[in-house]
Amino acid sequence: MTDNRVISLLASGEFVSGQSIADALGVSRTAVWKQLNKLAEIGVELESVKGRGYRIPGGIELLEESMVRAAMTQASLALLQRLDLRETVASTNSEALSAAAGAGYVCSAEQQSAGRGRRGRSWVSPYARNLYLSAVWEYAQGAAALEGLSLAVGVAVARALARAGVEGVRLKWPNDVLHEGAKLGGILLEMSGDAAGPCQVVVGIGLNVAMPGGAAQSIDQDWTDVQRAGGRVGRSAMLGLLLDELLPLLATFEREGFSGWREEWQELDAYADMPVVLSSGEKRLAGIARGVSERGALLLESVSGGVQPVYGGEISLRPAS
Repeated sequence: MTDNRVISLLASGEFVSGQSIADALGVSRTAVWKQLNKLAEIGVELESVKGRGYRIPGGIELLEESMVRAAMTQASLALLQRLDLRETVASTNSEALSAAAGAGYVCSAEQQSAGRGRRGRSWVSPYARNLYLSAVWEYAQGAAALEGLSLAVGVAVARALARAGVEGVRLKWPNDVLHEGAKLGGILLEMSGDAAGPCQVVVGIGLNVAMPGGAAQSIDQDWTDVQRAGGRVGRSAMLGLLLDELLPLLATFEREGFSGWREEWQELDAYADMPVVLSSGEKRLAGIARGVSERGALLLESVSGGVQPVYGGEISLRPAS
């Protein structure tokens, strides 16, 4: 496990000598060297310059619960049962699913070793650079009460980003958050319990905040992050803003449904009235995207079938070439 005191000493992004680190921690230079190697092993970018010491280029911010809570209103704080901040987990969704916690449990981590997106894809999760969070809520009516929830969550994320100074966020059906056509974040919902009765839903959100270029080499699409998009807050405050928008949504969604979120989602629709292609396995379906229904289905207009609803699942949407 890494010693977070080392990260704190290097967090500013300025050079710090190895001797200064050793003196601050009360350890030997050899122990400092071992800790710096551990940082490299978990993907923290380090720069070393002879005579000047070590630094983390651009600095780094570890999550602080007090700063998260400071960005939230009292109404949202009342819905937060527990904020579980971890260093490294396989995935925050997996942790939330196995935690046996009730509504209002939130897990966030500095890093995921096996982060997951939709369709079985991995989610790139560099240490202390982005946000990985999962929130648990409980519903009495099963899957039927959750139609359109992932879309409403997208709207909540867009609201939080606007509060953080990121303008021009757009949403791609069913669960991507975009900025100027590049992926900024994604949403993954997982359910346990009775599909027709009492159930528990884990809402996972991954948001790029300060993605290092080296870590992003395995991403197979255009991407961006909060810093590049003009965001003015750090990771802890951004997490607080996300929870401030998300928790009230989860608390009222079973009663109010998606209909109250539909108009705002359509205002943020990245592909409104554009030719698109839907892919599911080997199947392809082309048409014009005409927004979404009150149940959260994509309304696809095709030459042969008119406007038809298409529901989410293992479906990929792309602009027609």
